Amino acid sequence: MPNRVVLIASGGLDSTTLLYRLLAEKKDIFALTFNYGQKHIKEVECARVNCEMHHIPHKILSLESITKAGLFGKSSLTSDLSIPEGDYDDTNMMSTVVPNRNMIMISLALAYAISIRAEAIYYGAHAGDHAIYPDCRPVFVEAMQQAAKVCHYWPIKIHAPYLHVPKGDIVKEGLVLHVDYAKTWTCYKGGEQACGKCGSCDERLKAFEVNNVSDPLDYE
Repeated sequence: MPNRVVLIASGGLDSTTLLYRLLAEKKDIFALTFNYGQKHIKEVECARVNCEMHHIPHKILSLESITKAGLFGKSSLTSDLSIPEGDYDDTNMMSTVVPNRNMIMISLALAYAISIRAEAIYYGAHAGDHAIYPDCRPVFVEAMQQAAKVCHYWPIKIHAPYLHVPKGDIVKEGLVLHVDYAKTWTCYKGGEQACGKCGSCDERLKAFEVNNVSDPLDYE
């Protein structure tokens, strides 16, 4: 159906900004959020809150059985390995890779899109992810788009509007869209408050800094 889309809504800064962007574009949004056993489970609650606030149909799917079966290996996001602190770069953040996570999520989003006759899927990969996460790179999105063209009787589009956009520019757009960033979660450590030290927090704080505004989240 024209204008009907599926959004992979993590509850993080990028996907929540994308949610507001799609609202501004008057899209008919159906949201999917995935619990894959991540430490930062608070983001799932943020996704729920944002979808409820905007009356968006929202499904939360559990992939925890995949994690428990060991298919994701020993990512520091899903195991007892320590979350790295410092810069958001490939050398420092390699342990946070969850193998093939986005392909699994996009595949499920494709099935959902087909079932509700949506025209497209959106997810929030951004330019800062390229060095660290293979399933956030342009070549991956292009390959998934090709698969989405042939996986059913009609093609589905896959959009990653922030694929070449740095996080500071995403925040800039979100401020114009009046995104409530207090209702988003970025920290990888999964505490009651954001740690302010992990690579994900570091990137987020710098994104607000370049926009000369304060992050509304509470930090330890």
